[in-house]
Amino acid sequence: MASKSSPETTSKQNNSSILIVEDSPTLALTYREYLRQAGHEAIIADTGAKAVAAIADNKPQVILLDLKLPDMEGIDILRKLKAEQNDARVIVITAHGSVKVAVEAMQEGASDFILKPFAAERLITTVRNNLEIKRLAGLVEQYAGGQKKKFGRFIGISPSMQAVYRMIEDCASSKASVFVMGPSGTGKELCAESIHNQSPRRERAFVALNCAAIPANLIESEIFGHKKGAFTGATADRDGAAVAADGGTLFLDEICEMPLDLQAKLLRFIQTGDVVPVGSNTPIKVNVRFVCATNRNPWEEVEAGRFREDLYYRLHVVPIHVPPLAERGQDVLMIARHMLETYSEEEEKNFTEITKEAEARLLAHSWPGNVRELGNVIQSAVVLNDGPELTNEMLDRLMGPARRRTERQTQIIGAVDSGLSNSGAIEPLAIVERRVIENAIKICGGKVRLAAKRLEVNPSTLYRKLKEWS
Repeated sequence: MASKSSPETTSKQNNSSILIVEDSPTLALTYREYLRQAGHEAIIADTGAKAVAAIADNKPQVILLDLKLPDMEGIDILRKLKAEQNDARVIVITAHGSVKVAVEAMQEGASDFILKPFAAERLITTVRNNLEIKRLAGLVEQYAGGQKKKFGRFIGISPSMQAVYRMIEDCASSKASVFVMGPSGTGKELCAESIHNQSPRRERAFVALNCAAIPANLIESEIFGHKKGAFTGATADRDGAAVAADGGTLFLDEICEMPLDLQAKLLRFIQTGDVVPVGSNTPIKVNVRFVCATNRNPWEEVEAGRFREDLYYRLHVVPIHVPPLAERGQDVLMIARHMLETYSEEEEKNFTEITKEAEARLLAHSWPGNVRELGNVIQSAVVLNDGPELTNEMLDRLMGPARRRTERQTQIIGAVDSGLSNSGAIEPLAIVERRVIENAIKICGGKVRLAAKRLEVNPSTLYRKLKEWS
């Protein structure tokens, strides 16, 4: 004969998001009635063993936990939840004389606590707040889960990179010219490749040309091609990058390095779609999409007279800014782990992880060479060492010791020191850190990003701390 169903096992209550763990039937039923009147269903467990079973079966979002149970301590349930990485919000119920125990419970993962005796409103408010926090945490997790960790050959989930991914998706199907900007080593060519690979032209050629790597007297031939005998060394007809990219995408990297006279010819090509090889008078009709890139500010180049304004407006239709690595936060570690795996496989090494100290070192570095510099460091570390861990000592040999203070940092920290007394008293690190940061921002005229650059930290770090202090 089946046993009588207990409150915690009824089908209706299996859908409940609240579990009450209380060995006093009177109190347990009172708490449940309080919550029911506020529109919340709850289930009850009167022992630790029943509580553990109810947590496994019902997966409650909020747990009201009495620390004194007949078969075990409530703190043991907390530790079990912590070990299992259960993200339920636990509200500890304890008496006035047990505040110390409540604090210990908070250290073990409890989200909140209520001191007995308490009014119905106190219980309802606390439960509602924790349910709302759980709901918001779920939305954040859902949003994070929707973020792209990889996009083409890009790796990263930082907000700045998510913006780049969206720009690529939005402009890929268009015929409009794209101007990719960003410091050297950030992946501007990867951006151009991603645009091409998501466009209707992906079945045709993607042709990349670095204007800074070709001698000025050869760039025209490289783009437009040449006829035999057009110049010394032209021993045969040769198609240029424009003809090779017909129907596809022509990527002109470091476009601001192009000589002014060739810029005029490029402008005519963009306007007419006609390519005239060097040494020929016969135009060739081609259809290409232009994607350009530069590590400079193109408008400053226009104002300086080094880049044609009419060409700028032709090419700068869809601007995309690829952020420096130092502004991408945890992306540094994602990229480093990917590179470690790739180079370890190539070199037949057994690297599998990065130590916490090495991770901190990678995050603290300013990466002036961006992703290219990071790749060089990781590859060198793999070649010169054996695994299984990438350690801080390995990075020291490649990156050098921690960077010495810059003159500007010395000025900032000196300004802080000048305001300290000579009493020899030691202040908490958090107070000293706040003083340093606030003085840095003051010296930099309120410009947080500039202060972050001078302090050689990520700007997001300063913004986060300012938010916390406010």
